[in-house]
Amino acid sequence: MKTHDLHETLIVPCSSCGTQNRVPLARIEERATCASCHAPLLDREPHDVDGETLRTLIAKSSLPVVVDFWAAWCGPCRMMAPQFAEAQKALRGRAILVKLDTEAEPALAAQFGIRSIPTMIAFQGGRELARTSGALPAARIVDWVTRQG
Repeated sequence: MKTHDLHETLIVPCSSCGTQNRVPLARIEERATCASCHAPLLDREPHDVDGETLRTLIAKSSLPVVVDFWAAWCGPCRMMAPQFAEAQKALRGRAILVKLDTEAEPALAAQFGIRSIPTMIAFQGGRELARTSGALPAARIVDWVTRQG
C-alpha cells in the first residue's frame, strides 16, 4: 500500500452514497463522516455496495479498496463475514473494506471474473492489485491486504 505524507489530504469516497470526501491524513484517527449523508467513512462495518458506488470507490479512493464478493447462500461467505468485519477494524484508515452480493449484482460479478466465493479483490488507483478466494480469518485478511502495496 502507498504511504502518504502527513500533510496530505486523502480522497475517501463514501461507501454509502459515493460522495468524494477529503480527509486530512493528520486527522485520520478521528471519526470522519461523509459531508453529504453523514455515514462514517473509515470506521464502519463492511457493508454491501451497489455497482455504481463500487466503481466510484475503486476509481476515486486514495486508500486501497478491498471487496468481498459473496452470496447469502454461501456457508464459507457467512463464516468469513465476521472475520472481514474484524479485519476492517485493524485496517481502519489504511483501506476501505466493502462487500458485493454476487446474487444482487451478477453482471458486476461476471465483469470481475468471479468464479468462486468468497473472493476478495484489492484495488488501488483504479486497478486490481490482487485477488484471493476462500474464507480467511481476520489476521490473514489483514496480512493479505497489507502485503498488496
